[in-house]
Formats: sequence, structure tokens, C-alpha cells
Amino acid sequence: MYYMRLKENLLCVLGIHQSAKNKVWLERLDQSGINNALAMTQKYGVADLLARVMSARGVDEINTESFINPTLRTLMPNPAHFTDMQQVAARIACSCLQHEQVAIYGDYDVDGACASAILSRFLNAAGADSRIYIPDRILEGYGPNAIAVRRLVAEGASLIITVDCGANSITALSAARTAGASVIVLDHHQMSSDNLLLAADWLQINPNRPDDLSGQEHLCAAGVVFITLTAVSRILREKGRKNIPDLLSYLDLVAFATICDIVPLKGINRAFVVKGLKIAHGMHNTGLTALAMAARIGAPLNTFHLGYILGPRLNAGGRIGHDPSLGAQLLTCDDQAQAAKIAEQLDDLNRMRQVMEAQQLEEAEMQITRKFAKKELFPGIVVVSGNWHPGIIGLIAARLKETLNQPILVIAVKADGMGVGSARSIPGIDIGAIITRAVTEGLLEKGGGHAMAAGFTVRIDKIEELRLWLEEKIDFFKNLQQNQHTLLIDGVVSAGGITAQLITTLERAGPYGAGHDAPIFVVPALKLVDVREVGKEHISIYLKNTIDGTHLRGIAFRALGTQLGNFLFANRMNTIHLAGNLFLNYWKNRITPQIRIIDAANTTECIHPDHKVRRSDFSCLK
Repeated sequence: MYYMRLKENLLCVLGIHQSAKNKVWLERLDQSGINNALAMTQKYGVADLLARVMSARGVDEINTESFINPTLRTLMPNPAHFTDMQQVAARIACSCLQHEQVAIYGDYDVDGACASAILSRFLNAAGADSRIYIPDRILEGYGPNAIAVRRLVAEGASLIITVDCGANSITALSAARTAGASVIVLDHHQMSSDNLLLAADWLQINPNRPDDLSGQEHLCAAGVVFITLTAVSRILREKGRKNIPDLLSYLDLVAFATICDIVPLKGINRAFVVKGLKIAHGMHNTGLTALAMAARIGAPLNTFHLGYILGPRLNAGGRIGHDPSLGAQLLTCDDQAQAAKIAEQLDDLNRMRQVMEAQQLEEAEMQITRKFAKKELFPGIVVVSGNWHPGIIGLIAARLKETLNQPILVIAVKADGMGVGSARSIPGIDIGAIITRAVTEGLLEKGGGHAMAAGFTVRIDKIEELRLWLEEKIDFFKNLQQNQHTLLIDGVVSAGGITAQLITTLERAGPYGAGHDAPIFVVPALKLVDVREVGKEHISIYLKNTIDGTHLRGIAFRALGTQLGNFLFANRMNTIHLAGNLFLNYWKNRITPQIRIIDAANTTECIHPDHKVRRSDFSCLK
């Protein structure tokens, strides 16, 4: 196995400098990273390949043991370090002790549904009388609105708690206070200093508020709710309250939200997901179990199931359904028959959503093709239509971002001349901060989000100005060019070396997700025996090592018609290299190792003559 040295002391894996997706395959670790991995192996007995994966994700050898075994005890932040926490915890504890009517105003996505469900389950079990209100994203838009909060107060709520929204909802929450209710905001979205001053009339736990010094800005809303409830539990115990709900039983929902909201899997977030998956394996939440059954998942729940299979289904009610509260209803339901009914309804809505998404994605891609034709793409692409469903635009933005590796803004224009927008970004480009700035400068009516995703509202006559502003403000494109054309590789392994034991070992460095991406391995020189379409736009392949007879199955999701998909079909019966994530497939009581294909390359790809080559020091290639 040979490499060529490229920029920044990285090595080109297998000499691939033009893959199916026009990528250069570079070894992820530089020499210092290799030395760090070696220290993990020598001092702590960590398997070579596991050590390389950990080192490539910034784990220092002195933190080896704590990383492999993340615990809530060691990673849980002190709730008191969050601004307003003492007052918020005392106020919520009071609502439990006095059996107060509490309205939980949540967002309509997975994080909002999970955070609302956790809070509602806790409050009802601890003595309060809570109800969940999820707004209709089409009729009411994002976040609290004055009409809804006044109605909640009129119906008896004396405390309104917003979750996963509310940080920038000054007008609506002021209306709630005027109507006589107390207000608490449990959010994680960025807010401006001006809005912080205007929000002085209510309490807010938000690691992304300008005056918060907790250092936990990577939390999702469900994580914020969980930490807040630990402080509430402490006060209730001090007050002599017994039968306080076990917060650990809610970690499956915290993990679900953390994965689906694309927040970085670092610090306490990683512990949330590791421990939450263990809770999820026990199928304790009736609604989550029903959703897994509706999705026909026959394996222990993992991050892929939560993020790519269950997440879209839970979101479907809020995206295109007539009842945006279906997700929260499901996660608070303890009746198996009722949970199964809601789960099937969400599954049906998700199928409808897939059809709508495919149509709208094609239209968006045509817009981009027409606009740029033979010109180079510039950063911060904006696509607009008056025919798109506002509940789908976030998915369109995510798909375009994956394809183009650039920040994307997708806008659905409503009949009243207002545009509802969704933005998705790439690592290193804080789209939440960009949207907040655009609001401050008067380009957007309102908006907010975090580093990787944001939502906003814009007047139709401001869209072109917004587009030009983005071109001017996002000046990262030159620095991005190299990242767009490289694929970082964690290791090279033969088909025979891909075993269930290897994959289980690698999972010790997980869970993988935003800010902690799954390792990518190259499997070299396999004959592509079979290629076929499966499901919707997915490609299944079967490969064989003609020398030792070992074989491997793989799948490329949503690859039909793409560069990768076309390459695979064109190379049937040829020998190719693959790059992708390793995983265990559960089917009919059999567990088989497979590869989730990210890229592929011809074995005839030559090493550039201007570069020196050296023998691989990958110990995993057999």
C-alpha cells in the first residue's frame, strides 16, 4: 500500500486524487496524531485502529479512559453555572408543590417534541398540571405568538415555559406577562444583546444567551431541560417531596434530540447519547418503541436509527401534518394501542413528505443549475419558490448542503408576501450567528438558530438584498476549496478484516454525529459483483476479493443518479476501492458487517509522478 505526501503533511491514501466524487483521499492523521494514537495503545492497551480513530477526533492520550467510558457524574455541568438557574429551578419547583397549571410551549421538531415531553412527564409526575402546546408552523410560524400565549393564559395557565424556542420572542412573551402569567424560557438558540435587555421581565436558561458563562453552548433544548430539572429535583428533595421522577429514565429522549438537532457530540452531549442509547435499548418509552416498530427497525436502536429513520418520522406531523403536536403526544403516551396509532399516522405522513421532498428538491436543483450554469458556485446559495411547502424547506436545505458542501438558504414564499426560510451550514460556518446578524441589520423580520441550522422570516422584497449581503459577508470560500475536494480517511482495512468484533470495538469511540463524525475506512481492490437499486434512490452492492474469496455487502444511501451512483453502475464486474463507514446489519436474526458507502475510486488511479511515495504505516491492513 502506498501514499503520496500532499499539503499539510497529510498523505494521499492509495494514490487517489480523483475519486468518483472528485475527491482526494487523504489520511486524517498527521505524524503528531499518529504518535498520540501510539501512546494510547502502549499506555492503555487500546486497539490500534480504535486509538487512531480517537486521536483523529482530538482525544489526547491522557483522556483515553474518560473518553472511552463517558459518565454523567464526571461530565455533567453544574446547573448553578447557568445564568438564572437558581430562580428558574425555584419557580418550577414551586409549580410542582402548588399543583400549578403550566403551559409548555414547544417547537415542532424532534428537539422541541423531546424537550416538551421530558418537561411534561416530570411536571405531571412531580405534582404540577401541565399541557403541551406546539404551534402550527404554517399558520403560526416559528416560536411563540401573542394570540396563542394569551389563549393559554385565558385557559388557566399561570406559568408558561417555552422549550426550544422563545429566546427572541419578545413581543409574544411580553403579551404573556401582560396577561398575568409568569414566563420561563428554556432554549439554546442564539440571541442578541438587545433582545436580552428586552427580555428582562422573564427568566431564561440558555447557554447561548450573551451573559451566560456556563460554557455549554453545544447543548440542545432537551439537554437544557434535563440539566434544569436536575436543579429542580434538588430543591424538591430539600422541600421533602418524595416520589421525584427518575431523570435517568428520560435520557433516551435527550439522546434522540441531541442526535437529531445536529449539536456537537462532545462533553456532556456524548454522555447523554451513550447513556441514552442504553435506556433506548430497554424500550421503556412506549411512544419511541411504537415508532421503531412502525419503522420496522429490528435492531437495537443506534444513532443512525434515531437520526435518519425515527427523526424524520417524528418530524412529519409538524412538517406537513394537520396536528403539529403528534410527536410530543407520542412521546408522552403510555398506552400501547394509542401510541401505535399515532406512530402509524406519523409513518404515513413521512411517506407523503418523501414524495413532496423529492419534487421540491428537483425544483431547487434546477434553480441552482440555471443560475450558475457554467459559473463557479459562490457561498451562501439562496433558492426561493412560492410553490414549496414551508415544512419541507429544512430538508431541502439539508440535502443541498450535503451535495454542494456549502451553506444553503431555502425560502418558501407565502401568499401574504412573506418568506419562511430554513438554513443549513457546514462545520466552521456559524449560520445561526449569520442569521442573527441579518435580523439586526434589518434584512430579516426574525430568525435564530445555532451553528449548523437556523430558521428565519423574510419579506419577499428583501430576498435579493439578502442574497447580495450573503455574498459579501461570507468570505470563507477560498479557505473552503480544499475541504470541498478532500475526503479524510481514518484507515485502510481488507474485506476479511471487517468483522463484527472490529465494528464493536470502533463503537467504543462513538457515538458518532455532529462534531464527532463517524470514521471513514477504505476497503481496497474488491470486485464489484452486483449493483442494484433498493428502496428509494438507494444502491445496494455486493463485492468480492478474488484472491481469498472474502466478500462484503454495502449500501449507498440516496446515491441513484449521483456521481457515486453512476460510478457504481458503470463499474459492475470491475475491481474498485471503496470508502465509507462500517456498520452491523441486523436481518432475520443474522448480524453481518457492511459498509455504508461514501465514495469509490478506480484501482487504475495513478500516483502523481511529482510526489514521493512511502509504504503505509496503517497496521490494520492485512
